[in-house]
Amino acid sequence: MLKNFLKTAWRNIRRNKVTSIINIAGLSIGMVCVILIMLFVQDELGYDQFIKDADHIFQVNMASTDNGAETNAGGNTAPAVGPTLVSMYPEIESYIRIYRPGDVMVSYEENNKIENFFTEKRVMAVDSNFLQVFNYSLLEGNATDCFQKPNSLVITEETAKRYFGNSSAFGKILLLDSDRKPFEVTAVLKKIPSQSSFRFDILAPITAYSEVKKRSWNWFWLQVNTYVKLRNNISADKAAIAQLEAKFPDMVKTHTFKRQDQSFEDFVKKGGKLRYSLMPFTSVHLYANGKDVPARLTTLSDIKYLYIFSVIVFFIIILACVNFMNLSSAQSSTRAKEVGIRKALGSVKSQLIKQFLTEALLCSFLATLISFVLAFLLLKPFNAISGKDIEFSSILHNNIWLLILTLSFITGLLAGLYPAFYLTSFNPVHVLKGIVPSMSNLGNLLVRNGLVVFQFTVSIALIISTIVVYKQLEFTRQKDLGLDKENVVVIANSNRLGKNKEVFRQELKNEPYVIDAAVSSSIPTKVNFGDGYVPESTESDKPLIKEIGLSSFVIDDDFVPTLRMQVLQGRNFSKEFSDSASVILNESAAKMIGWKEPIGKWLAYPGNDQRFKVVAVVKDFNVASLRELVEPFALFHSSSKTYDLGTSYISIRFRPGNFNVYLNGLENKWKSFAPNMPFDYNFLDSEFDALYRSEQRMGKVFGIFTSLSIFVACLGLFGLSVFSAERRKKEIGLRKVLGASVPGVITLLSKDFLKPVLVSALIAFPAAWFSMNKWLEDFAYRVPIGWSVFFIAGSVALVIALLTISFQAIKAARANPVKSLRFE
Repeated sequence: MLKNFLKTAWRNIRRNKVTSIINIAGLSIGMVCVILIMLFVQDELGYDQFIKDADHIFQVNMASTDNGAETNAGGNTAPAVGPTLVSMYPEIESYIRIYRPGDVMVSYEENNKIENFFTEKRVMAVDSNFLQVFNYSLLEGNATDCFQKPNSLVITEETAKRYFGNSSAFGKILLLDSDRKPFEVTAVLKKIPSQSSFRFDILAPITAYSEVKKRSWNWFWLQVNTYVKLRNNISADKAAIAQLEAKFPDMVKTHTFKRQDQSFEDFVKKGGKLRYSLMPFTSVHLYANGKDVPARLTTLSDIKYLYIFSVIVFFIIILACVNFMNLSSAQSSTRAKEVGIRKALGSVKSQLIKQFLTEALLCSFLATLISFVLAFLLLKPFNAISGKDIEFSSILHNNIWLLILTLSFITGLLAGLYPAFYLTSFNPVHVLKGIVPSMSNLGNLLVRNGLVVFQFTVSIALIISTIVVYKQLEFTRQKDLGLDKENVVVIANSNRLGKNKEVFRQELKNEPYVIDAAVSSSIPTKVNFGDGYVPESTESDKPLIKEIGLSSFVIDDDFVPTLRMQVLQGRNFSKEFSDSASVILNESAAKMIGWKEPIGKWLAYPGNDQRFKVVAVVKDFNVASLRELVEPFALFHSSSKTYDLGTSYISIRFRPGNFNVYLNGLENKWKSFAPNMPFDYNFLDSEFDALYRSEQRMGKVFGIFTSLSIFVACLGLFGLSVFSAERRKKEIGLRKVLGASVPGVITLLSKDFLKPVLVSALIAFPAAWFSMNKWLEDFAYRVPIGWSVFFIAGSVALVIALLTISFQAIKAARANPVKSLRFE
């Protein structure tokens, strides 16, 4: 019986080529989307699962509120947090701190000759037990003792090949930074898994960095990330973690303010709060990218994108099923006699239902085979768009292939159920007498038009979403950031030049293609220093707060004019003044402090008993993405030596012109000062663009899925227009004989299909507005969703629908009426 069903189904597929091609093409597109997204979701959910006891490892997050306003939130913590957690709470077995020193110049010498040198951008300074907790596989060395020596280095397999070729790296000496401090390679790691949240090329002991070592007592220098591992006999479920977190306020109360100018009680009285929490390490990748728990990891994704893409793919596969239902019901007049004859010859309804379901399942199976081939071919460009490194063989993991086959079966059933029950409901007596069920009865029209409405509702909503994503990305590029990021080149780690740094900068300023050049401890988009400061009061001008957390850069006289920041009050740093005790505040800092007249007021820094006089207030400027509000910010003069992060940048503003020529000149100038050091640069606007990489990828994926959903919907619309024109060809012939014009006939055929599209727009508009407003909530600065977005989306959908049906409408309208009426 099954063999007979399959034979008959295959014959029907071959007999109705147009319908079959449309159905299989639509289902294939839906299934290939499902395969790619399932591989993507599997990859995202698999991050850090390879680490032993990953369920017992947690990231320590800190949230602080000062004077009722949130000042810090996320995974950035102070050096003292980890050791104190282990000493106070027996449930915690060990801690690991990670410090990122920024770009590091690394060289290898042999016989007093430099063989290789590179700028390493992915260096992590870690505690000595890092590889015992995060068990990355080793090629050489031992995880338990590789950090026992103070100047040890652990490098990856790829890094070893860059410096040493195919020879063993174990025991070799690498020289770090401009002071050429020697470090011994004590271990070599195998290739880091692509599903690792940590991306690094070199691991160094955290004790080798004096800026961390001298602040080991500090609770407010938030420049490290802290991770803890619970003992194996301790439960790691939510309830147990909540109980452990409930003990952390004791730590805050007894330790945090020991060496501060204020007590914990005073901090609380001023509206301050300080809370520590634990976040499962396996959740960091998908849940630590929001504004509530930011982290310094570069691999972070967002769980909401998994939901969004999964929902989109679900709708695309449903669109394909809708096509199948619509086209099958549209064919009712052509298949009615087949049903009548089969019933007259003894077929029961259940057999006919099985026959139609077999046909639908065969189409779904063929579509699945095609989709596997397409997924294999499209995986490489999909990886390029999504930033992944997924292999097609991963389809065999976690029974993904079985899930896809199951989905194929469900899709076939879903697509075939309505046509099967609808077509088998025909009365054989009526059908064989020539009384064929009409496609235009009210119930059938409602179902068919309802399915078309559903298809275009999804498509229009996706069009709106795509437009909003691209408008927000364009907004991030065009928004006034409080500085001018165009035509600015940044050279990282200019401290490699040593005492020649200022001479190099001055010579750059003399170049004809350079407008200005400045040196700073950091630049917008990079890590900045943060600490607490005390605004001093006068008898006539008292601040609103007693302490303020400020992020800051250390800069020279030319930084403000080089980035074209706007000075609102006061003056810029200048050689005409001694600015070692001066500070420039941004608008947000001045407003939060609340001085009536900030110029001339003083800020005290409890960290080293320095005082700074406010000499200017500059317009707020963005140093991070537009997801975050502009934070209170300070600019200190380089002569203040208030802190030293060990990083230095030179920002150079080019004149408009041939940048390739300018960069060649810049590189030659660099090599004349530092011939044995790599020339590393980037454009400041590129640094800002990199902040929105996930949104850019989302925009591309949205665009692709939107195009596919529209294509699938248009396939169905085209098929319906073919059958509609065929069913109404006698009516069209009569109308033409009676004087109807070609445009009139085209309008007649088109309007029936355009009405559901208009209804779809009315449904899609509020749904898309609500969902995209939720997405935009992640941005502190966002583009408004104006009426033009909906007008464009509706117009695009109407035009696409009109173009889809116009071919068949024009063909039917121009047909010779004699051919359709010659047998009447």
